[in-house]
Amino acid sequence: MKLQNQSSFLSPLFSYLEQFNPISESYKKAFDGRAFAMNVKKSKYLLSPIDNNECLYFICSGIIRGFIKQGGKEITTWFSFGNELIGAIRHPDGVSTYSPEFLQALEDCEVICIPYTLIDKLYAEFPEASVISRQILALQYHTASQRALLARLPSGIDRYRHFLNDKNMDIEKLPLRCVASYLGMRQETLSRIRNREGQQINLKMRKAM
Repeated sequence: MKLQNQSSFLSPLFSYLEQFNPISESYKKAFDGRAFAMNVKKSKYLLSPIDNNECLYFICSGIIRGFIKQGGKEITTWFSFGNELIGAIRHPDGVSTYSPEFLQALEDCEVICIPYTLIDKLYAEFPEASVISRQILALQYHTASQRALLARLPSGIDRYRHFLNDKNMDIEKLPLRCVASYLGMRQETLSRIRNREGQQINLKMRKAM
């Protein structure tokens, strides 16, 4: 559902961007009439392969997951818990608008949509846009590297422990089927690992008493 273009809805986005570099009033003004807000209900898609991949998204609230479909199975590739920019896979040449990714709301979400045409305008007219984007890119590269490391761990238990140690993740807010998909295992396997790890924690607590 698309909401009205009122500048007040952009405040969370501007606060986020100003963590990286001060932004001018003219920079903020460039968003008027171009960026827009959207509410996405739980389980609905923010984006799917049948849609044109024309925007980046700032998640004001809620949880979004990215996934692809392969051989009839869903493969979860990432989660966003809000207050960050997300987007689907997009070739840097900017010609193709197709993406194989699905972006799905795991709970009701409030989102700011930022068209790539607006981003191009910001790069062309505002030096701070490049400064901000470099810092965001560095953060996203680090996050992607952590996901790549997790995917290469051969043991399911090690992948699960690595996932739990990620302070940006909150497993209690995620459906187990999505966590299992993200960790590259069946849901039954994840349940066994969680039970085993829980028993070991309880045993250590009893020994410490």
